Amino acid sequence: MFHVFQTCNSSRLRLNCEELQVPDKGVRMADDFPPLVYSREHGKDRVARAHAAGRLVKLGTGVYTSDLSKPAEDVVRERLWELVAHELPGAVIVDRSARLGGTAPGGTLFVTHRRPRPLKLAGTVVVPRHGAGPMHGDIELPDGIWLAGTARSLLENLAPTRTAAGRPPRTLTRAEVEVWLDDICRDRGEDGLNQVRDEARTLAPFLGRRRELATLNQLVGAAMNTHPTAILQTPQLRGRAQGQAYDRRRVDAFGRLADYLADVAPDVVTAMPIDRDRRALLPFYEAYFSNYIEGTEFTLDEAAAIVFDDMVPAQRPQDAHDVLGTYQLTSSDAEMRRRPTTDDELLEILKERHATLLGGRPETAPGRFKRHANRAGATLFVAPELVEGTLRRGFDLGADLVSPSARALFMMFLISEVHPFADGNGRIARLMMNAELHAAGEVRIVVPTVYRLNYLSALRGATHNDNFAGLHAALAFARRWTARVDFTSRLTAEADLERTHALRDAHSAEEAGVRLTLP
Repeated sequence: MFHVFQTCNSSRLRLNCEELQVPDKGVRMADDFPPLVYSREHGKDRVARAHAAGRLVKLGTGVYTSDLSKPAEDVVRERLWELVAHELPGAVIVDRSARLGGTAPGGTLFVTHRRPRPLKLAGTVVVPRHGAGPMHGDIELPDGIWLAGTARSLLENLAPTRTAAGRPPRTLTRAEVEVWLDDICRDRGEDGLNQVRDEARTLAPFLGRRRELATLNQLVGAAMNTHPTAILQTPQLRGRAQGQAYDRRRVDAFGRLADYLADVAPDVVTAMPIDRDRRALLPFYEAYFSNYIEGTEFTLDEAAAIVFDDMVPAQRPQDAHDVLGTYQLTSSDAEMRRRPTTDDELLEILKERHATLLGGRPETAPGRFKRHANRAGATLFVAPELVEGTLRRGFDLGADLVSPSARALFMMFLISEVHPFADGNGRIARLMMNAELHAAGEVRIVVPTVYRLNYLSALRGATHNDNFAGLHAALAFARRWTARVDFTSRLTAEADLERTHALRDAHSAEEAGVRLTLP
């Protein structure tokens, strides 16, 4: 044992002894390295030996990691605040990075700090500039660094800057600032935007940003139509100034959907005249299922008595009117051939159909757009003040779609995403979808009870993940099923419904592994 320790004390074999984890006087074991290792704190020679032996990975000049399980770039991303706090203590994340809440594309982080040169790390470069330290409204992050507050960030991003070669611009463009202002107004309202402007007014003298404050004041005033609007560059703020503000994130999604549908082959299922008798009762089942999956549940016999015999259950007059109102729309050839050709017509048709659909529920404001925000689970729909503008912008994005199936899917998703009414949005969305198909002489889409979870899951996938292909496939299958069902009479229709499991409860069917099948 003495011989081993004596050998380890020679400089020639010290590294080998460390690898054997043999203790040596005054030397810490390599396994004791923390996740982040700074050579000036752990000894340059010792760190260099461990790096040469593959025990440490270099992240930047004088900075290493003992985490060998992932690439150096990933370690930097996961521990960036800790690294910045150590190398640039008290730094404030500013400029473009403040808006992003982190690194800009390309891995650049802009901060204020007295450090004279960038901190270059694996996959990331931290670019400091001289500027104020933490101020009122800035947000303290872990490890002693800060994120510039909204008011400060707006002022600093309105300042002109030079762009270094190979790096993204330090500050946002004017258009990007306008989009930010629109987001603030959407999320916090005009009072919230005014509050941000007031905070900026307080900070501007300390930041030396009086000129930027004047620009900010002009932009906010123009957005609220209290200042000239000619300076506005973006459709978001121009629309808001004209009283047609819209939900930018939803409109962006509508644009992506339109692009997807424009590249998809048309799904043509023609409603052949020879099959007219087979579709005789389709409007009844369309109304029945559209209400059932929204929670207005009747048996088929009860629904038929309501629709065909005017027998309204004394205990459920409003539910009965929902079914009857829906059927009044689905069974009208003239109504189902109405499709909007302008955004004004879209709003008009929506309100008229909603008034018919929910005419028995005055508390839901039939025919009037919602006044309060609504949501379904984790999905928060378009804010009331943005409904008209979002519908108009969305309609314009889908106006060039040629295929009836593409227009139908787009229309359904547009109405479903905006959710313009206090109630009845799913039924209205499907009515608008099927009107596009009926007007083009194609088979409509009925979503039976057993298919409810498939339909709603596909909608959520499109909403949250842009899974438009999944929504397209779900509706296409429902359409093929609809085309094959014999709706000549209740006898023929319900025989097909029974055979295809269409009437099964969606949840119990899911547990039993039962699926909708084609007739």
